Amino acid sequence: QLQASGGGLVQAGDSLRLSCAASGRTFSSYVMGWFRQAPGKEREFVAAILWSGGSTYYADSVKGRFTITRDNAKNTVYLQMNSLKPEDTAVYYCAARLGRYYSSSYRYPYWGQGTQVTVSS
Repeated sequence: QLQASGGGLVQAGDSLRLSCAASGRTFSSYVMGWFRQAPGKEREFVAAILWSGGSTYYADSVKGRFTITRDNAKNTVYLQMNSLKPEDTAVYYCAARLGRYYSSSYRYPYWGQGTQVTVSS
């Protein structure tokens, strides 16, 4: 089970930290991903992290502004979002898959509920 939280309404340039609490299984061999979906658009990849080893991957649109991390003790993955822009407005979802990293949302069988992030200009 994945539980996402931390969304909200902020102004352009502000920061937010999203959390994804994982439970119900051992995630040590999993890839944890963040995706987002804006109204009228397809769900898109934001960032991912290998639970074991900590390798990270980012979409070009967020590289340098967003940071994905994990806390093994808390079984939680975070998405630190800095320098937020209005185009970052979307529902953000955390997801998990066993094995290697993919950026396609179709590769992730496990999903949490979304958390809304709204960035005003």
